[in-house]
Amino acid sequence: MTKSLEGRILTPGGWVAGRIAFDTHIRGIEPVDGLAMEAGGPVILPGFIDLHCHGGGGADAMEGEASIRTLARTHARHGTTSLLATTMTSPVEEIETALDGAGRVVAGRRPGEARVLGVHLEGPFISPDRLGAQPPYAIPADLARMADFCDRADIRVVTWAPEADPDGSLQAFLAARDIRVQLGHSSCDYETAAEAFSRGVDGVTHMFNAMTALHHRAPGIVGAALAHAEHAELIPDLLHVHPGAIRAALRAIPSLYAVTDATAASGMPDGDYRLGRHTVRKCGNGVRLDDGTLAGSCLTMDRAFANFIAIGLAPEEASRRTSTLAADYLGLADRGRLAPGAWADIVVLDADLKVTSVHVEGESIDLDHA
Repeated sequence: MTKSLEGRILTPGGWVAGRIAFDTHIRGIEPVDGLAMEAGGPVILPGFIDLHCHGGGGADAMEGEASIRTLARTHARHGTTSLLATTMTSPVEEIETALDGAGRVVAGRRPGEARVLGVHLEGPFISPDRLGAQPPYAIPADLARMADFCDRADIRVVTWAPEADPDGSLQAFLAARDIRVQLGHSSCDYETAAEAFSRGVDGVTHMFNAMTALHHRAPGIVGAALAHAEHAELIPDLLHVHPGAIRAALRAIPSLYAVTDATAASGMPDGDYRLGRHTVRKCGNGVRLDDGTLAGSCLTMDRAFANFIAIGLAPEEASRRTSTLAADYLGLADRGRLAPGAWADIVVLDADLKVTSVHVEGESIDLDHA
């Protein structure tokens, strides 16, 4: 059955005051006479895409299928129409449990869920010296182990540290499988990071966080990313990264896109939650370990979009960085844009940037129930 929505529609060619018709896919977009372009009416955008999501609704991706489905329902109610379930650095058997569960979710979306496109494997092939909030189970590159991980679920992105893969064999293995390799949780210097980008490393995991910082005589990973990276993810909760640093990265990295790095605390009240093997505490806008270390976030993508607007981005640019660029990074031409033939992944906002309706592959999401 074909459905339709009216409002200010953001298309690849710009704004249209009109009607969008869709079933599972977008069937047409046309102007409507007399429909005003002025602010105040519904704003119809491509659904948000989150490529780094550990949890939500009290559920942690490391707990397996049921929890991944819970986080997919939770984030759908905040306008996220597709995401990558993201693992933690943990004992191998725990990663296997998470991947087995994710594989089943990827194979079959259920009503009310965001589409889980695959997995972001954050560790275990990272530096033990740059764990951030990751548990202390980092291991060196292991091609046999990685091949087994790939057999369990569709892994789309891997966070990787050069220190864990000194001969580059894991990076080459992943590239051969068209898996995106992101530099992160690493203590390497500028020269090593720049060489990694020249060798085909695809992006950066949570830009500025858990990496060597920029100093004018030791530029670190941050400097290498600003100088050489085409793609990078960033957590725009205005806590992980200062607005000024966000704006610097926006100027330097052409395809910088938002992620939430969300934990089980997203969409939940203040309190204690699981993050892999850790217990973390949500208090206000932050999620932290007992020692005060930031441990993921409680961000949702609707808030990421609003925060981009708050620091001065135009709505169309904020949408590009919360949807289109992430789709492009994964090579998905049929998501992250409102155009005939694309999946009907749609979020509608009011004048206050509040989500009023969400459609995942044409299905209307109940915003009041997980």
